[in-house]
Amino acid sequence: MADSIEPSYKAAIDAGKIHGAIVFAADASKGFIYNKPDDVLCIASGTKLITTIAALQCIEKGQLALTGDLSSLAPEFVTRQVITGWSEQNEPVLEASTTPITLEMLLTHSAGLSYYFANPLISKWQQKYNAPAAEPQPVEEIYNQPLGDQPGSSWMYGSGVDWAGRIVERVTGLTLGEYMQQNILEPLDIADAQFYPVSRNDLRARMADLNPDDPERLGKAVFGGNADINKLGRGHLGGHGLFIAGISFTKILHSLLANDGTLLKPITADDMFGNHLSPEAASQIEPSIGPAGRFLRMGTEGKVGYGLGGLLTLEDADGWYGEGTLTWGGGVTFTWFIDRKRDLCGFAGDAAG
Repeated sequence: MADSIEPSYKAAIDAGKIHGAIVFAADASKGFIYNKPDDVLCIASGTKLITTIAALQCIEKGQLALTGDLSSLAPEFVTRQVITGWSEQNEPVLEASTTPITLEMLLTHSAGLSYYFANPLISKWQQKYNAPAAEPQPVEEIYNQPLGDQPGSSWMYGSGVDWAGRIVERVTGLTLGEYMQQNILEPLDIADAQFYPVSRNDLRARMADLNPDDPERLGKAVFGGNADINKLGRGHLGGHGLFIAGISFTKILHSLLANDGTLLKPITADDMFGNHLSPEAASQIEPSIGPAGRFLRMGTEGKVGYGLGGLLTLEDADGWYGEGTLTWGGGVTFTWFIDRKRDLCGFAGDAAG
């Protein structure tokens, strides 16, 4: 495996295309493992998978329901309107939301909650009404925007899993980090994970610096150990706030691949790998992801849907994934997959140092 993988990455590093790389893979029996430990990574939207597991555990405990109206737990959704355009007077055109938001919608990006960079209408709203705050803000303030579409009608990448993490906090009385530590990390003997800002010295010493220098002085974006993508938020952001060692993230992937019951009941884990989108909503995935999906190999080479926690391939993608693969990535070119059909899971980060 090393003979086929490492030369390609080394060539890319030598050519200056990437700063470095970390790659992990395993099969269900752990009979095949490839890894190079043990940097602590900003996994960005890789956090969404772990937050999804937390929410599904709350369903198993009777604290949440997958398809029930969430308005009693998230009253912020009750008055949320849908933006349909902008008038000639530069005012937003809004209509009432007609469908209650559910946890399933939050976990599958079908609630209408769009990140501002993924929707021009929301981006304009953000520029006009949500000026950058002087201090970090909680989820309720960061994502205080209209819906980009009627809940359940389409797919658009957004803050649904951030909200799901906040709802987990509300029903458990714990911070998201505390909940994950007790119910996800400790059962897998994971000790090297922490939400932003990372304060543990033992983790900070191992943190990958995504762009330690800029020798050409091109002003390249620097996420680094303190990950600029998290600096706007206060609290534990379930959509992108976790730092974790690569080998530890692989333990989570492997538990779901093996369906070993450690994190979720087998029937719950199986449901993660089912398609939870209508054909109409799923048809919006590829146009929304665009070229980045192909670049990150997030499954847009073929027919796709969305499971609980990631993009779902609905047919074999030759040379990449088997049908039923769950996959997603992160904004720092971090990509993971769980391919049950081919008995493999893994991730790669090609900006790590």
